[in-house]
Amino acid sequence: MIATALDRLAAPPSSKLLGWHLLDARPKQGWVRIGFDGKREFCNPAGFIQGGILSAMLDDTMGPAVFVMTEGKLYTATVTMTVNVLAPARPGPVVGEADVTLRGKTIAFMAGRLMAEDGTMLATATTSARLIETAKAIRQGAA
Repeated sequence: MIATALDRLAAPPSSKLLGWHLLDARPKQGWVRIGFDGKREFCNPAGFIQGGILSAMLDDTMGPAVFVMTEGKLYTATVTMTVNVLAPARPGPVVGEADVTLRGKTIAFMAGRLMAEDGTMLATATTSARLIETAKAIRQGAA
């Protein structure tokens, strides 16, 4: 697998909870593919992964696209996110993909999608995020 700036960053507890793992990346294009564990504990009473969990997976896919594109120099803080749930998500592996659609000086725009193991499109999202120097973001988070 390709080396990325994500290799130098410890996964936060929320990512670990989701079973986040990098599957592939194209840093120059601002594209990533992330795997998640769709656990039964994430399900609503109907037995499908709850929409808020899917949103968290999308958020945890789109931000890393900017991080790898900038070689770890910029971290994202979500400003807006629109999620469209297209199909019920059953427990099991979930794959997220995201692209940086536009990166400015202070804001980036990304698009993401989640798929089931069989390729069924589960959800899509678009987001805008404030760009923060990674070192500064980590210092603020530790305070």
